[in-house]
Amino acid sequence: MHEVFEHTADLGLRITAPTLDLLLAEAGVGLFEIIAGDIAQIRPHVERSFEVAGTDPAWLLLDWTAELLAAFTVEGMLLREFAVTVHPAGLTGSAHGEPYDPAIHTLAHEVKAITQHELCVRQTATGWEATLIVDI
Repeated sequence: MHEVFEHTADLGLRITAPTLDLLLAEAGVGLFEIIAGDIAQIRPHVERSFEVAGTDPAWLLLDWTAELLAAFTVEGMLLREFAVTVHPAGLTGSAHGEPYDPAIHTLAHEVKAITQHELCVRQTATGWEATLIVDI
């Protein structure tokens, strides 16, 4: 589950999930909800794979979402279905989507960067929760 919230001139995501893998996957959904608004408009035609090195959950979240944002800003990929597996050296992830086409897709926000501001990932008694702020 995720919630988008306003934060001064930025937008934030609050994410909760039973596992770290699912938390990171949900972060991908939340990021592209910010970018595209309704992610149902994105068809899962193309699969992309990602690898992120690291062991700290907060830095994994930051680097994972930065990789996803780069897929959009550099390659024009809109993504919607995410799977993540955290391992001792980092994470492997996949996402499905399609290239942005203004004739098909509408965009909700221009995300300029994933920020470190208020970045937080923590394990709770019921799973994991995180806060992430994006610069729009």
